Amino acid sequence: MKVVVLGAGVIGVTSAWYLSQDGHDVTVVDRQPQAGLETSFANGGQISVSHAEPWANPEAPKKIYKWLGREDAPLLFRLRADPRQWSWGLRFLIECLPERTRRNTLTILRLGLYSRDMLKALRRETGVLYDHLEKGILQIHTDAAEFEAAHARVELLRSHGCEMHIKSVPECMELEPALRSSRIGIIGGTFAPDDESGDAHQFTGNLAELCRQRGVQFDYEHAIESLSIDGDAVTAAIVRDPEGRRELLRADAFLVALGSYSPFLLSPVGINVPVYPVKGYSVTVPLTHPEAAPVLCLSDENAKIAISRLGNRLRAAGTAELTGYDTSLNDARCNAILSRVEQLFPGAGNYANASRWAGLRPATPSNVPLIGHTRYRNLFLNTGHGTLGWTLACGSGRAAADLIGGRRPGLDFPFG
Repeated sequence: MKVVVLGAGVIGVTSAWYLSQDGHDVTVVDRQPQAGLETSFANGGQISVSHAEPWANPEAPKKIYKWLGREDAPLLFRLRADPRQWSWGLRFLIECLPERTRRNTLTILRLGLYSRDMLKALRRETGVLYDHLEKGILQIHTDAAEFEAAHARVELLRSHGCEMHIKSVPECMELEPALRSSRIGIIGGTFAPDDESGDAHQFTGNLAELCRQRGVQFDYEHAIESLSIDGDAVTAAIVRDPEGRRELLRADAFLVALGSYSPFLLSPVGINVPVYPVKGYSVTVPLTHPEAAPVLCLSDENAKIAISRLGNRLRAAGTAELTGYDTSLNDARCNAILSRVEQLFPGAGNYANASRWAGLRPATPSNVPLIGHTRYRNLFLNTGHGTLGWTLACGSGRAAADLIGGRRPGLDFPFG
């Protein structure tokens, strides 16, 4: 079949890889000049299956209330006159119910475990490079109540196939010696030895090149405007080329992997998806004293910050801000991340010259992504991965390719 993939982030490119692997004629379309320049560009770098619990959990509402008015709050709602934001927020609160949180956690965990297996297989097959490390993820805790709650979460994940261990302070220091210089009091941690890290932007770009070598066509700098519908099928994607000329891209099947912008393409054809942007920030610190920087991938549970070693750089990403489609940098939020990381690893890098970035995570209220069919027989979705797009990319791409090819994916997941 001829398949058009709309979006060249990590989700779209992994989907294109598996579609090409299945023998399809694939074209990827994106408004950017290269692959992976939006949400995939400077994320936290974690392949964190152990972070399957969604933001929508029983503790979230009181934390959001506690953080109201704090410009540096880990989770910040900026209320807007936007019906989509209010609708998303109400659904988010419903997903905070304990049973829904448990169900969503296990759903995300199954996809995460599957996706990690797919990534390992892809890496073996292609040798794709992306500054990856296979050293696990250590989640550190500085709050006693949060650490106690983590014990129950560890038991749930471990009982469903995710290897995790509770670690004492000395054990945390043994796993990551750079923490011995921390100015923040750590009271314990949890360790997921099978989790990984790596540069999602490098991965996306390098995999796109491997796709191109296999015959996948990339139409960059093409703005995707709308879908042409005839009855129960999409006949074409209507785009504008770099000179502004209108083109109709015809295909047998179409896959929407446009992240936070998916609703703008889908709503006009009667498909309403609960995807809303959750803005996140990252800072990337050039290392001046690598021996003082972590070699493990870390997660600071209380500050909600992911910290990854990417070669000679240290990437720290975190916070969630509901503020529509604004991608401007907020210095207060970037400074909060930098300050926390510098306290954890003083002297490790040139914190004053850290590069700063903000991007939009395409989140569903439950954090469970939307993968599968739509009301149109040849239109498929692969979007809404929230904070876990990098973690879930390969599994989602493989599953989307299976569904487009008429096969049932090899995992238990609520595909559309």
